[in-house]
Amino acid sequence: MASFELSSEQKEIYEMAMKFARNEMMPKANEFDESGKMPMDILTKAWELGLVNTCIAPEYGGTGFTTLDSMIITEALAYGCLGMNTTLMANDLALLPIAIAGNDEQKKRFLTPFTESYKMASFCLTEPGNGSDAAGIKTTIREDGDHYILNGQKMWITNAGYADLFVIYCTTDPSLKHKGISCIVLDDKNAEGLEIGAKERKMGHRSSDTRAVTFNNVRIPKENLIGNLGEGWKIAMKTLDHSRPMVAASAVGGAQCALDHAIKYAKERVQFNTVIANHQAIQMMVADMAMKVEAARLLVHKSAWLLDEGMPNTKLASYAKAFSADMCMEVTTDAVQVFGGYGYSNEYPVEKIMRDAKLIQIYEGTSQIQRLVIAKEIFSRS
Repeated sequence: MASFELSSEQKEIYEMAMKFARNEMMPKANEFDESGKMPMDILTKAWELGLVNTCIAPEYGGTGFTTLDSMIITEALAYGCLGMNTTLMANDLALLPIAIAGNDEQKKRFLTPFTESYKMASFCLTEPGNGSDAAGIKTTIREDGDHYILNGQKMWITNAGYADLFVIYCTTDPSLKHKGISCIVLDDKNAEGLEIGAKERKMGHRSSDTRAVTFNNVRIPKENLIGNLGEGWKIAMKTLDHSRPMVAASAVGGAQCALDHAIKYAKERVQFNTVIANHQAIQMMVADMAMKVEAARLLVHKSAWLLDEGMPNTKLASYAKAFSADMCMEVTTDAVQVFGGYGYSNEYPVEKIMRDAKLIQIYEGTSQIQRLVIAKEIFSRS
C-alpha cells in the first residue's frame, strides 16, 4: 500500500530547514529584496547546515539526500524567501549535469570543492534569442588542440556574478539543433574572454543575482566536456527531469507561506464587527488556496519519488512544474486580495511573494512549454 507519510528523518530535515527559513531568511527577506544585495551570510549558513548542493553523492563529499529529501528542503527554504532560494537552488541546477553524466574524475574535480566551502555555480543554457527554443542555441564550440573554443552569449544566468563554475550548453553547428548540442564546464571564473554583464533589474527575486554571460574565444580543456560531443541535449533533458520538481517545490513553499500569512491576517482583521475569517467569501478563497497547495505538493512528491525509484518522471515533472507554478501565482494573488489594500503595500510580506511567484511560471521552462512537454508525452506513449 502506498504511504504519504514522511520518514522520521525527512521530518527532521524539514523541521531543520523550516527553522532556518523562519529564523534566518524571513526576517531579512524584505531587506535584501529592497537592496538587491546578495545575502552571503545567510547563504553560507545554509551551506553549513547541509541544505545546499543536495545532488552531490556521499562519495564526493555530499550528504546523500534522496530526490524527495531535496524537494522537502527546497519547499522549506522557499517558504523563507523565494529569491534566496533561487540562489541556493541554482547550484543544484548547475551541478546536476555533472552528477548525472560526468565521469568519476570530473565529479571529484568539480563537485567535491562545493562540499569543502561555500561556492556558487551557474547553469548556462538560455540565450538572448533562445529561451523556450533551447535547441536553437547559437553559442558555438570548436576543437583547438587540447582545448575547445567557446563563442556566444547566455542570458538570465543565475549566480553569474558570483559563480566559481559555469556549466555551458553549446553547439558544434546551430543548424543541427538538438543533435549538435554539447555540455562543458568552465571552472575558471577569471578565464580570458569571459565577460559577466551587469546585474539585471527584476520585478522579483531581487536578492538573486541574474546576468548575461559572454564567451569571446574562451578556451576550455577538453577534459571538461561532460559526456561526448552532441550529447548535451540528452544531458539537459535529464537535468530538467530533476530540477523541474525542485522548482515546483519552491512554488509550493512560496504559496504555503502566502497562505499562512493570509490565514493569520484573516483571523485578526475585523470588518463588519467580526474577523474576516468568519466571512464566507474569505473562507471560500482560503479553502481553494489550501486545496491547490496540497495538490501541488503531492505532484512534487510523486515526481521526486519516481526518480528515487529509478523510473521515468518527465511527464510528472512537467505536471508538477506547470501546476505548481500556476498555483503559486494564483494563491499569492489571492493572499494579496485577502489583505486588501494592505496587501498591496510592502509593509506586509504578501506583495513580495506575489512578485516572486511570477518568475516560477517562466524559468525552467514556461508553463506553456510544460504543457507541450506533457502533450508530447501523452500522445507519443498512447
